[in-house]
Parts: sequence; C-alpha cells; structure tokens
Amino acid sequence: MSWQKKLYSAKIIRREIPSDIVYQDDLVTAFRDISPQAPTHILIIPNILIPTVNDVSAEHEQALGRMITVAAKIAEQEGIAEDGYRLIMNTNRHGGQEVYHIHMHLLGGRPLGPMLAHKGL
Repeated sequence: MSWQKKLYSAKIIRREIPSDIVYQDDLVTAFRDISPQAPTHILIIPNILIPTVNDVSAEHEQALGRMITVAAKIAEQEGIAEDGYRLIMNTNRHGGQEVYHIHMHLLGGRPLGPMLAHKGL
C-alpha cells in the first residue's frame, strides 16, 4: 500500500478525514493539532511525502520555503506574530519525530519558555 493511502497526513491533505485545515495550496497544508501544546498549535506539512529532514533534496526547496512563509501568514492571522511564536521540526527518534512525514509545528499564544530543559550534556 502506498504512503498516500496509509498516512493520516495524506488523508488530511486529501480531506478524507476530519481536520481543522487553516491553509492549503498546491504545495502545503496547515491544520490545527488535535493535542495542542499551546493556545495556537498548527502543523504545516508539504503535500508530498518527505519522511525526514534528512530526506530533503533540492527538489523540495519550494515546498519547504512555502512552509515558512505560510507559518508567518498564519501567525499573523492568529494574532501571535507580534508577541512571537515557535517553529519546530523534529527529525528521527532522538529528535522526537513520531510521524514520518516531515511537519513543522507552529506554537504560540502564550510565553513558551526555554526551548529545552537543561539536563546537562
């Protein structure tokens, strides 16, 4: 079975399962996270499968650039651009990646604190 049939993200892109899509074009889709970690928590994904950041190539540059510009546009629409927000991409197991279709978390709406708790090196 192809990735397009298996992954929830692909089903969201095709609007086959319910989701709160806040933006979609030919390159990317953005939707609200079902388990938000901040008042604003939106996932932005490319419409093509790229499993991890390690799999990115030159052909993906337009979609990845669009992810950033869409994040800024959504932050403005959500009213969090001026106070600030965080963009996160996790890669592989040690990076905390759980879904192997790269995605960017847009988090904001409150002070987010330090990025990582200091646990020593």
